Amino acid sequence: MSVYWHWRVILCKETGSCNCFVTESQSNEEKEEDIEPQIVVSDIIQLVQENQQVVAKQAEEIMHQDIVSLCAADIEDQLKKQFVYLSGGRGEGGCPVITFPDYPAFSEIPEKEFQNVMTYLTSIPSLRDAGIGFILVIDRRQDKWTSVKASILRIAASFPGNLQLVLVLRPTGFFHRTLSDIAFKFNRDEFKMKVPIIMLGSITELHGYIDKTQLTEDLGGTLDYCHNRWLSHRTAIESFALMVKQTAQMLQSFGTELAETELPNDVQSTRSLLAAHSEKKDNMKEDLRLALKQGHDILDSIRKPVTENANYKLNQDQLDNQTTVERLLAQLDETEVAFDEFWAKHHQKLTQCMQLRNFEQTFKEAKAALNIVSERLSAFTDVGNSRSHVEHILKDLDNFEEKSREPLEKARALAFEGDQLIQNNHYALDSILPKRNELHHLCDAFTTETEKRRDLLTKSLELHSQLEKSMRWCDEGIYLLASQPVDKCQSQDGAESALQEIEKFLDTGADNKIEELNKVYKLYGPILNQDLMEHVQKVFQKQESMEEMFQKRQVSLKKLAARQTRPVQPVAPRPEVSVKSPCTSPGLRRGSNYVSCLEGSTAWRLNYRRVKNEMSEIRQSRGGSVMDDEENLAVLRSHVINELIETERAYVEELLCVLEGYAAEMDNPLMMHLISPGLLNKKDILFGNMEEIYHFHNRIFLRELENYIEYPELVGRCFLERMEDFQIYEKYCQNKPRSESLWRQFSDSVFFQECQRKLDHKLSLDSYLLKPVQRITKYQLLLKEMLKYSKNCEGAEDLQEALTSILGILKAVNDSMHQIAITGYDGNLNELGKLLMQGSFNVWTDHKKGHSKVKDLARFKPMQRHLFLHEKAVLFCKKREENGEGYEKAPSYSYKHSLNMTAVGITENVKGDSKKFEIWYNAREEVYIIQAPTPEIKATWVNEIRKVLTSQLQACREAIQHKTLEQTHSLPIPASTCTSPSRNQGRNIKKLEERKTDPTSPESYVTSGAPKYPEKGKGESQLQFSYPGASCTLLRGNGACPV
Repeated sequence: MSVYWHWRVILCKETGSCNCFVTESQSNEEKEEDIEPQIVVSDIIQLVQENQQVVAKQAEEIMHQDIVSLCAADIEDQLKKQFVYLSGGRGEGGCPVITFPDYPAFSEIPEKEFQNVMTYLTSIPSLRDAGIGFILVIDRRQDKWTSVKASILRIAASFPGNLQLVLVLRPTGFFHRTLSDIAFKFNRDEFKMKVPIIMLGSITELHGYIDKTQLTEDLGGTLDYCHNRWLSHRTAIESFALMVKQTAQMLQSFGTELAETELPNDVQSTRSLLAAHSEKKDNMKEDLRLALKQGHDILDSIRKPVTENANYKLNQDQLDNQTTVERLLAQLDETEVAFDEFWAKHHQKLTQCMQLRNFEQTFKEAKAALNIVSERLSAFTDVGNSRSHVEHILKDLDNFEEKSREPLEKARALAFEGDQLIQNNHYALDSILPKRNELHHLCDAFTTETEKRRDLLTKSLELHSQLEKSMRWCDEGIYLLASQPVDKCQSQDGAESALQEIEKFLDTGADNKIEELNKVYKLYGPILNQDLMEHVQKVFQKQESMEEMFQKRQVSLKKLAARQTRPVQPVAPRPEVSVKSPCTSPGLRRGSNYVSCLEGSTAWRLNYRRVKNEMSEIRQSRGGSVMDDEENLAVLRSHVINELIETERAYVEELLCVLEGYAAEMDNPLMMHLISPGLLNKKDILFGNMEEIYHFHNRIFLRELENYIEYPELVGRCFLERMEDFQIYEKYCQNKPRSESLWRQFSDSVFFQECQRKLDHKLSLDSYLLKPVQRITKYQLLLKEMLKYSKNCEGAEDLQEALTSILGILKAVNDSMHQIAITGYDGNLNELGKLLMQGSFNVWTDHKKGHSKVKDLARFKPMQRHLFLHEKAVLFCKKREENGEGYEKAPSYSYKHSLNMTAVGITENVKGDSKKFEIWYNAREEVYIIQAPTPEIKATWVNEIRKVLTSQLQACREAIQHKTLEQTHSLPIPASTCTSPSRNQGRNIKKLEERKTDPTSPESYVTSGAPKYPEKGKGESQLQFSYPGASCTLLRGNGACPV
């Protein structure tokens, strides 16, 4: 601050006077006229604007002077004795009247007290009244002459002011009155007073010197005087004056503090400083308000007699007190106004400082944001290599512009705020103006650059559209030339028709072809990079080549149309192959009859070779289009991998949020009181193995996925490497019904509501518990998309395998969800091996054993059964629907019976229905006719069962070979006439394999019998493998093998 406002308190002490100057600008005449009755404690409060340090230094020296003055409060006990008082009466010429009432103990008053009281009373009147001189009225009517003499002598020696007249009411007793008259005449010189002393014998004589209205009642006057009231007023006035002084000093200190405060350099410090100064200002204003209230209360007390009695007149001292209080109140008002003006300027400066700091901080943020978006905008340098590519870039630019709108609007709003600060005459214009201009420049530059990029891309889109139109036109022209039938062109009418087709097609070139290459260079020069220029040249060359072909064709056709045909003998045409074209055309028919001549035949062969050349050129010209498509596919693959990684990150964050916001809180002691008793120790049921899933995705899978962001077509390898880890989802899904049931019981728990409130989730916990199920199904959709755009890429096979594996996991998960719903099975389902298939079927039975009517009935009335195919058995269950919601509505499966796969065979085709197949047991003792919902489902089941039986057959074959190998080493070599067991077994197995692969056999697949062991007591064991019409038994202990 170049100009400082100081509060100066100038205390002026003069004997019996006080001069109060509101401002230094008062003239000398005003100062002289301002000599009014004041209080002893004189305070002059001035708010001055000082530009010179010398004046401020002088003010400080004056303020720190050690001034000692008497106040009523200091000598209140002495004043209460009332041995002398200032009644407020005035004598001739306005002399103040001091009355010494009859006080018997006057002589006993200590000298110090007497001097203090006299000094205080003589200091109360104004300088003008005190300068005229005081009139002393000494009432000694009830005293002795000796006391009168002593009193006069004491007063004469100690009176501190000027005296105008001394009036003594002498004793009323005859003796003392006579004595006093005689003694006074002879001892006048002992009273060392320069003023006349008049001895009065009565009140009447006193009234001759002082008017009755100026004397109190005890002196026969009518002046209203109450000593206690006078003392109360004096104490209050002086206390008020002291408060005014202290308030002025506080304002001075506060003003100095404000003036010396350095402006902070950050928003928070400025805000804190403004709050602190505002609080102090409010306290100062509160002190001013209290002081003003106190002054008005004193003024009301002084005026109270007048308000109660309109005829009451205040004496001079009361008028002086009123004037003093009014002057102090005026000074306070002026001080408050000056302080408010000063505070307004200081507050404005602090406010502007905070606005500046906030502007500067926001400017840094806005500039950084604009730099970021400008840097991202600079990345839009690619003008595209095809129309679809340009459209994709334009779409990205639109999205980028939409995202950039927020920082751009913030920057413009900040620039507008800077304009407002400049218009409001902010003190830091030199700092605000450059930043405002820079913001306008950055915003305008970004907008201009964005429009420039958009214009370039628009031109690129226009050019690529023109190039594609030209290429399509060329392709259509080439196809037209290739599709024109040569045999018809040999006639005049055919040639003319072909010419018309060509001319009609060439008429469409105005809207499709590129007219001049130089115009293209001139019009699209800013976007023509090396690759695009080569592409334009290739298209133009293709267009010129195609037009040249049309010209040659026109010349040939015109010759054929103008040539006269002559009769010739019909000949058999040579076989030709029609030209394949995407356009519909008559083509050339094999074996067709037509009229030709030597010239016509030659022309046709030339046309055929030309068509071949044209088709070759078509394939070459399409090479660039293939490249364009490949780049488009690369962009699409990039989008898919980005979506995969972004959704994977979001999925990991959601899992972490659930684990920390819900699961961890179930172990939090501070939350225990909110958990329902039924939820205690149920965390594993509610969340399953979600934590295991989270760690897998967070620590392993997400990081590995990010490694493929540059090679999206190879992401299938990532899935294949971690396919076994995805089995954890099967455990989670199997637990989901229990979790769902538990959630439905306690979904209204206060614990869940509190956790949801803390996390600020809009959805409840059950929605997040479903996330793993949704995520595992999402992968196959993303893999399908990636495979769709990567069919010709290196990783296509891995993507297909990964997709198949994920679908297999989904199927296994789905099957396991059904498997856990099986009821009534006594054994352990896990011992049946892996669940391979499950589904609902119509089932008929046809058993050899049983009543014939039951058999007949079973043939016509199917049973609804749900089959579960395991590696070691197939289970037949009855599906039962359950009531409820969600997972509680899932069906259950009542176990009926099962078939061991070691004794099962199948018949793939059942006559009369393509959806039926047979499963039979123990050489068709039990036959189950299965009808699938669709032929496709039937084929899937048959294939899966075939795999199980084939694997069992291979296992048996390996076991037989192993046994044979053991016997070869342990038994003697048999005679040559004996057939080798291994060969017989191998031959039988080969026959069995041939039968199993023969779909025409009514019993195409039969049982691979379970190993049978000898009864107790027999010394040999056998392993039997049987099939219809043949059996092989390997006997331990001899080399024979009967067949």
